[in-house]
Amino acid sequence: MSLTEVVVAIAILIGLVGILVPVLPGSILVLAAIGVWAVQTGGTTAWGVLAAAAVLLAAGTVVKYAVPGRRLKSAGIPASTQWAGAGLAVAGFFVVPVVGIFAGFVLGVYLAERHRLGARLAWPSTKSALAAVGLSILIELAAAVLATLVWVGGVVAT
Repeated sequence: MSLTEVVVAIAILIGLVGILVPVLPGSILVLAAIGVWAVQTGGTTAWGVLAAAAVLLAAGTVVKYAVPGRRLKSAGIPASTQWAGAGLAVAGFFVVPVVGIFAGFVLGVYLAERHRLGARLAWPSTKSALAAVGLSILIELAAAVLATLVWVGGVVAT
C-alpha cells in the first residue's frame, strides 16, 4: 500500500466517522478522498472507481432525504413540522457542536407537534422523528461504506 492509499484510507475513515458524528461532511470527505486517489493513481480503473463512488454517494444522499421524509409523512407529521425540525437542526448545529443537529431536529419536531397537538400527543411524533434521523444516518453510512468498498476493490485492481 502506498502512502497516498494510506492517507486516503485515513480520510475515508474520518469521513465515515463524520457521518455518525456530524462534525465533518462525511460523504463529501469520502468522495474527495477517493477523488485524490483517482488523480494520483490515474487510469481507467481509478476514474471508474471515482465515478461509481460518486453515483453511490449521490444516490445515498437522495435516498437519505426521500425515505425518512416519506416515513414522517406517512406517520402523519406535516411538512411544517419537518421544516420546524430542520430549522432548529441548523440552529442546533451552531449552538451545540456535534450533537446539536440531531437535538435541534428532534426539539423542533417536538415543539411544533406540541403546538399543533398538545403535550400528550407530541411524543409519538417525536419518536417518529428520532427514527427518521436514525434511518437517515444509516442510509448515508451504507452508501459511504459501499463507496469505500468500491475504492478498496479499485486499490486491489490497480
